[in-house]
Amino acid sequence: SVHAFLAHLLAAPCWRGPMASPKTVRIGGYSAMWGDIDMAPKQLVNQGDCRYLIGDYLAETTMAILAKQRKKDPRMGFALGIAAMLRDNAKEIKAKGIKVVCNAGGMNPLGCRDALQMVCAQSKIDFKIGCVVGDDITDRVPELRRQGLREMFTGEEIPDFEFMSANVYFGAKPIAAALAEGCDIVVTGRCVDSALVLGILMHEFGWKDDQYDQLCMGTCAGHLLECSAQCTGGLFTDYEAEKWDNMGYPIAEVSADGSFTITKPP
Repeated sequence: SVHAFLAHLLAAPCWRGPMASPKTVRIGGYSAMWGDIDMAPKQLVNQGDCRYLIGDYLAETTMAILAKQRKKDPRMGFALGIAAMLRDNAKEIKAKGIKVVCNAGGMNPLGCRDALQMVCAQSKIDFKIGCVVGDDITDRVPELRRQGLREMFTGEEIPDFEFMSANVYFGAKPIAAALAEGCDIVVTGRCVDSALVLGILMHEFGWKDDQYDQLCMGTCAGHLLECSAQCTGGLFTDYEAEKWDNMGYPIAEVSADGSFTITKPP
């Protein structure tokens, strides 16, 4: 099962192969969902010695909620929490040279970028912000229906009613491209959750499309980090005996061969 595999992975996370490199990248995961607690970024920024932070804000239900918000106000449709996160931590993030990759753009990545630029202006701290767009195909649904597009597994036709949202998932490569252009913050719409991490690793280590072992390990690291504290105690079955007020959020220390260790701030 997936849970058994992850348990095995966490029990022995330090696989080392012949391509091992002394270079490692530390990536902290501060958000697993829209509304995750706000102490996590501060913890990782101040105590995590991280080079990158990633934030996962989206789920299918979240996309529908954000689409509804955007319909009421074209400026909305993204996770507002990212603006608060940057406002609260901008000084330390800038001073330490930490880069941030998140999918907080939701249904309005450009609106999210604009909100972050406003935070930068108010804070008088400059960040280069990259925005990955193209996942929103809501306006193309009628066209795709006319073309006879069907559900890939069942063969079912596209239902004949108005869609609140329709998005395609993109992967890691646009994120890697934005980082290669020198972005300090990369905001996306709907992307594969683990791609937030894999895009960083493809950029840092120059992994190619056919380096399947490294891509697989990077994807595993991504799936763990995007669950935030669920992989560092949040799923602990004896939770009633523990306090959660300062739970350590996860950090992946990744090597060029794809091997990684999951840890957390002291």
